[in-house]
Amino acid sequence: MSDLRRIIWLASYPKSGNTWMRSLLAHYFMPPGQAPDLNNLRNFTTGDVRRDFFDAAAGGVYRGTTIDEWLKVRPAALRLIAGSKPNHHFVKTHCQTLRVGDVDLVPPEVTAAAIYIMRNPFDLAPSFARHQACDLDTAIDRMSNPDSMAGTAEGIFEPLGRWDDHVTGWTTAPGLPRHVLRYEDMLANTGKAMRGLIERFFRLPVDKPKLARAVKATSFEAMKVFEEKHGFAEKPSEMKTFFARGQAGVWRGDLTPAQVGRIREAFLPVLETWYPEMLKETAEVAAGA
Repeated sequence: MSDLRRIIWLASYPKSGNTWMRSLLAHYFMPPGQAPDLNNLRNFTTGDVRRDFFDAAAGGVYRGTTIDEWLKVRPAALRLIAGSKPNHHFVKTHCQTLRVGDVDLVPPEVTAAAIYIMRNPFDLAPSFARHQACDLDTAIDRMSNPDSMAGTAEGIFEPLGRWDDHVTGWTTAPGLPRHVLRYEDMLANTGKAMRGLIERFFRLPVDKPKLARAVKATSFEAMKVFEEKHGFAEKPSEMKTFFARGQAGVWRGDLTPAQVGRIREAFLPVLETWYPEMLKETAEVAAGA
């Protein structure tokens, strides 16, 4: 049997920069002028919620209603995704690195490595609220819920769980070659963040002109303008726009002191590990509740 350890997971909690990373990689690795636009990213990357792979794995039209039904088909669908290209390739996921019963959601037998993108939960909460079409307190509830779930109308599920468990699972999974990026660092210096990814993870020399073109083509403003002109196929129907602000620090104007305190209390150990520079200011804001 051929080795199916071909998937390089592009993993994140929703609204953490996954679409941006997929577009950056496409514009960097594909020949000039051939990178797909935002509505055709599946020509470069695959997703683990692709219905066509679930249809093929199910031997007909897949329509699930329960987690058990999804778990019966997911391993075969992932094998088909892994085998859909002859070499390593990128697959988007929002799933946690869980084992549910006897099923690994991120099976070692199809996994080569992972790129994990995280976003601080204070800025994530307002964006996640828009994504979920809910108010901020409900979004924080869902980010703090170990049973938080997303998915498609066909019953292809995405166990998100808690934000901190999601981060910890992906950044500490044993035996998984990985590269971790913070969304805030990508915003602050996209070129530097991508150079680190290319040199340290892919172990390739950086083509500076190609990287500069990729960064320019995938700026937040460029993606926002594209959505305004053409729409964005991956936008949930409840959302007005997918690309809203794309900034760091929006939590200062969006969250109440009480909401800042809730997020700190829920996620403090992981904040101490990954966002120590935010601890002092958020503590001061939360103290005003």
